[in-house]
Amino acid sequence: MLYTQLRSFHAVAREGSAVKASRVLNVSQPTITTQIKELEARHGLELFRRHGRRLELTDLGRQLLSITQRFFDVEGEVTGFLEAAQDLVHGHLRVGAVGPYPLMKFLMHYREKFPDVTVSVDLGNSDEILKGLRDQRTDIGIVSQIKPDPDIAITPFGRQSVVAFVSVHHPWSTRDSIRLAELDGQVMVMREEASMTRRVVETALAEQQVQPTVVMEVGSREAVWEAVAEGHGIGVISEISLQPDPRIKVLPISDYQIQTRIDAVCLKQRQHSSVVRAFLEMVANVDSERFGFTKEAPTSD
Repeated sequence: MLYTQLRSFHAVAREGSAVKASRVLNVSQPTITTQIKELEARHGLELFRRHGRRLELTDLGRQLLSITQRFFDVEGEVTGFLEAAQDLVHGHLRVGAVGPYPLMKFLMHYREKFPDVTVSVDLGNSDEILKGLRDQRTDIGIVSQIKPDPDIAITPFGRQSVVAFVSVHHPWSTRDSIRLAELDGQVMVMREEASMTRRVVETALAEQQVQPTVVMEVGSREAVWEAVAEGHGIGVISEISLQPDPRIKVLPISDYQIQTRIDAVCLKQRQHSSVVRAFLEMVANVDSERFGFTKEAPTSD
């Protein structure tokens, strides 16, 4: 009984509400609430402060969360080890990715080889995906330009180039390319600050002392695409994410190469899982150019 109570506590503490925790655990919300109340009553502790429907961890609750995080991390490692010992690739693989391209093509290749694996995919920026890994809501992350981390295993996928794009009604729409310096003073639409594409573009602009005017920030590449198509400004996007659209003119940057590195990542403790190990082995051995990437040799970071 203590295990289920701790599992319910951990899920609520991590997700911020019993409703969200019930979705993660696939357990009814009243059951989770009851288990947490029983845990508190059993030990005479207050783990949450309740403000209407909102739950806030007490100091004791935060201390317990740090312990249950380690506990369920070890449980995940044990589960992964036992799965790997069976030497069977089956189960459920949860993938978080910065975008659907070229992941969906790669997943077709993966599922053809391992038909007994069910795959679920969540999209977000790199920071959100890494948080999902650490919270063990996802098994694999496909992210841009991750920094070295002692808890994260990194398998390089490849590199992708960044290009500019404009509406077909923009004055530049008759051109075949632009120079980076021409973005100085231009009106642009950008992803949110957590976007790695935005970070590498801003680094390149700063190096060349180019200062565009960002008039809109949006939370997805699809939203950037629509904003540019409607004439709000110039956008930038990874070349691999381009899709045919009669409203858009793509403009490579002729004098400056801006690239992002794409990595497949997982918690080191989850490398034993058969579905995770099989995915990473395919990433390491596949011809990345087949999926639209520039080939990159494995690196230590």
